[in-house]
Amino acid sequence: MSARRALLTGASGFIGARLAQRLLDEGWEVHLVLRPDSASAALPAPTPRLHVHRHDGSTMGLVDIMRAAAPQAVFHLASLFLAQHQPQDVERLVQANLLFSTQLAEAMAQCDVRLLVNTGTSWEHYEDADYDPVCLYAATKHAFSALLHYYAACHGLRVATLKLFDTYGPGDTRPKVLNLLKRIANEGSQLAMSPGGQLIDLVYIDDVLDAYVQAWQVLADGTQAEPMADYGVSSGAPLPLRDLAALYAQVSGKPLAIDWGGRPYRPREVMVPWTRYQPLPGWQPKVALADGLARFHQA
Repeated sequence: MSARRALLTGASGFIGARLAQRLLDEGWEVHLVLRPDSASAALPAPTPRLHVHRHDGSTMGLVDIMRAAAPQAVFHLASLFLAQHQPQDVERLVQANLLFSTQLAEAMAQCDVRLLVNTGTSWEHYEDADYDPVCLYAATKHAFSALLHYYAACHGLRVATLKLFDTYGPGDTRPKVLNLLKRIANEGSQLAMSPGGQLIDLVYIDDVLDAYVQAWQVLADGTQAEPMADYGVSSGAPLPLRDLAALYAQVSGKPLAIDWGGRPYRPREVMVPWTRYQPLPGWQPKVALADGLARFHQA
C-alpha cells in the first residue's frame, strides 16, 4: 500500500516542524510548502518521503504544488502571529493569514483535494464571546474561516479547524511566557510582570500533534458529519499566571524573582480563556502540566 500523502504549511514553525516529523514517523509522504526565504533549520532530516516546495507567492504556483503533491489531506499551520500590530504590519497579516490561506483553498478546489485540517485560535473569542477577536491576528484567522464556507459549499471541502490555546514543549524558542520564566530561573535575574491574575491554558506539544492527527481521522472516517467544524484544543485546566510561575519554580528547583504588577496588563488581556468550545472527538490531553514543564525546562 502506498503511503498516505499530506501537504503541510508552516513547517518552519515550532508546531509545524514537529507535525511534519510526526507524520513522517507514522509513514506519511509529506510535502512542505515554504516561502522562498523561510528558514529550513527546524525541518525534519531529509528522507525520500519528505518533499519541500518553495511557493513563489502566486495562486497558480500553489495550484502546481498541490497538483504535484496530490495529497489526501492538507494541514494548514502557516500564519503570522502578532499579539499587537502596528500600521506597517497590516499588509503582512493580510498576506499571510488571508491571501496565502485563500490561495491554498483555491488550489485544493482546483486539484480535487477535499480534506483540510485548519488552524484557528482561541483568541477569536475574547471574554468567551461567540466572536470577538482579541487582536487583528485573531480577526484575520476568523476571516479565513468565513472564506472557507464558500469553498465548503461550492467545492466540497471538508474542514476541521483546531482553535489552539497556548502551546509549549522542549525546543520551543518562541518569545512566550515560559521562555521568560526559564530565562530568569537559569540566570537568577528579575522580571517585571503583570499582576498575574490572567488564566493560562497550556497544552503540551505532543498532545497538540495528537489533535492534528485525530482531526484528520475525524474527517477521513466521517465522524464529522458537517462540512466544517471548529474544535478547541484546550488543557481543560487553566491556571493563574502567578500559580504557573510557582509551579515552574517548583519543577525547576529554582526561585523566580518576579516583580508582580511591575508592568500593566496589555490591552484586551485575556483574563479567562474561551470555555464554550466543541471538544475534538476522540482527543484529550495526556501530559500533565508539571511533567510538561519539567521536560521543557530540562531541554
